[in-house]
Amino acid sequence: MAKALVIGGGPAGLMVAEEMAKAGHSVVVAEAKPSVARKFLMAGKSGLNLTKDEPLETLLGSYGEAATWLRPMIAEFDASDVQTWAQGLGQELFTGSTGRVFPTSMKASPLLRAWLARLAEAGVQVRTRWRWFGWDGAQAVFDTDDGRQKLFPDVTVLALGGASWSRLGSDGAWASVLTGKGVPLTPFAPANSAISVEWSPHMQPHFGAALKSVRWRAGELESRGEAAVSAKGLEGGGLYSLTPALRDRAPLFVDLVPDLDADTLRSRFASKKSKTTFSQWLKKSLHLSPQKVALFHEMSKRDGQFPSLDVSVIKHLQIRHSGLRPMDEAISTAGGVPRSALNEGLMLTACPGVFCAGEMLDWEAPTGGYLLTACLATGRWAGRSAAYWLDQSG
Repeated sequence: MAKALVIGGGPAGLMVAEEMAKAGHSVVVAEAKPSVARKFLMAGKSGLNLTKDEPLETLLGSYGEAATWLRPMIAEFDASDVQTWAQGLGQELFTGSTGRVFPTSMKASPLLRAWLARLAEAGVQVRTRWRWFGWDGAQAVFDTDDGRQKLFPDVTVLALGGASWSRLGSDGAWASVLTGKGVPLTPFAPANSAISVEWSPHMQPHFGAALKSVRWRAGELESRGEAAVSAKGLEGGGLYSLTPALRDRAPLFVDLVPDLDADTLRSRFASKKSKTTFSQWLKKSLHLSPQKVALFHEMSKRDGQFPSLDVSVIKHLQIRHSGLRPMDEAISTAGGVPRSALNEGLMLTACPGVFCAGEMLDWEAPTGGYLLTACLATGRWAGRSAAYWLDQSG
């Protein structure tokens, strides 16, 4: 029985462990935090979005440039497979109107408990408060509550996450270890990020309010999703999918009335009664919410966009902001271990016998189930590849 070491106890790492145990190997999962899957549990607090119920080609379209090399992994563990896996852990599921799939409980904890129980039955050992510091020769070195510990595994799979939400375990500290081993890395960058906006005082009453029924555009990307006004700026799924363009400093625009064309908008404005103020017209004729009206005035006055000259600015309102929020606040990160540093089985070419999985790989995707799907799929792929490598090398 070969000894397999999985470093990182998030969804990707737990999926690796399950696959290695199925293949008959002794598996130890080492997790730096006091408990596993903390980011997974945090995501579940707002309703655990497991996957997006879409055909494979549609699903892959959300992974951008990484779709080509992720294709075989997601093809073997797509949205349908994610649902079957969750149901196998006793979770009842439902699919929302947008295709997003959730446990009926809307929580991550029941699924995680069932998963950990199944792993324990398979003989997987989970060691928490084991922080990895790298290697001493062929031995993996950890700082633990019992002092410095070393393990000598037959194969190692790294599932250490990205570089956001460091308090939950994804601090990117592993990067220096891998670069020291000659592994080329793509610099980390925020993904699914909010933006910073320095609001004037009149926006304060709208903090926490959602901007609904809008269309956002940045570069070649657009989204019909919502965003919320916060004290720090704007955040929400409607903006997160635009992060790649915003990282490249593309200007951000919002269409406050996406279901009205510009000609209809001008016609309505032309019929406005002379005594009706512009704000009244926005509210009564266009039925804009208070937060939309406030955003319009905030940005049009800041930018010198005068509505009476061209009312269609309502459909192309530029959002003046000061960039993305700090990377540690981002839901996920781009960057990490690139495809060029790996073989087809996700083994590091510079470190034979060391595989990688999950968010530490250089890919990104919007929220909506895509992140978890790829973490599970790459974990499954790396686990099976590591088991095959052991069988061949043995």
